[in-house]
Amino acid sequence: MLTDSTGAILRAACAAAGLRTDGAVVLNRSENVIYKLPGGIVARVARAGQQAAARREVEVARWLESVGMPAVRVIPDIEQPIVVDERAVTFWVELPPHRHGTPTEVAGALRKLHALTPPGDLDLGTLDPFVRLDDRIERATTMSADDRAWMRGHLAELKQRWTRLPDGLPWCVVHGDAWVGNVVATEAGEIILLDLERTSIGPPEWDTVHTAIKFKTLSQISAQDYQSFCDVYGHDVTAWTGYELLRDLREFRMTTMAAQTAVTIPADRAQADHRIACLQGKLGPRPWSGWRPVPPQ
Repeated sequence: MLTDSTGAILRAACAAAGLRTDGAVVLNRSENVIYKLPGGIVARVARAGQQAAARREVEVARWLESVGMPAVRVIPDIEQPIVVDERAVTFWVELPPHRHGTPTEVAGALRKLHALTPPGDLDLGTLDPFVRLDDRIERATTMSADDRAWMRGHLAELKQRWTRLPDGLPWCVVHGDAWVGNVVATEAGEIILLDLERTSIGPPEWDTVHTAIKFKTLSQISAQDYQSFCDVYGHDVTAWTGYELLRDLREFRMTTMAAQTAVTIPADRAQADHRIACLQGKLGPRPWSGWRPVPPQ
């Protein structure tokens, strides 16, 4: 049942689009609220103030479809996004049964994406690794005052380090949030990119560093899996002098995500505190144990 404020926004957007909401169910609540609608449609309700990002994500999806890059598809013939109370709602084709991609599948998808010629009629913009981080820290009401002060200071340090990012591979089209949950494999063997709101022009290492973190920081994949990822992609980001900076940035983003979800999901507070303690060096050197997905999956 659509009884909360987000449900009311969804009802209004669906009415404008001529879509039904009976039987709608929530699939996920994190940066966005994702609903499954009748007729094989998925609706995405963004946070307030994200109209431009939602519009660009729709445009990116249409561009990727036009060049044959497997990615989530928008519902055609609907002017998107539909904005209700400053919240953008977009409508997508429901995926067939799928699973998270393996390291080699992620590597293959990224290699194909990074080889694309940027669109001439769509401004993808430049990667911003700091988007929403200040806001997440401010809104993380479960964070202690000491931890909040430390996070602000660490963020300022990361911003300074970013200005000295060393040269690496040529900048290209990047996904922007290429963890395995955003690269999925269908039962038919198609590898599909999801969550395109961070797609932009940037260092390709930003996309490959997440898999390196799963190996080097979290020990969630084996050395063999990571080597297979590097072999398929054709480059090992950990051998680059900019690796530690991108690693630290991605770990910081992952930590602020946990702090954000802890505000509405009390069970995630321990995870947020754990990640902050890791960044602060209180739990020893990497690899760190105890990191689990948030929100619960």
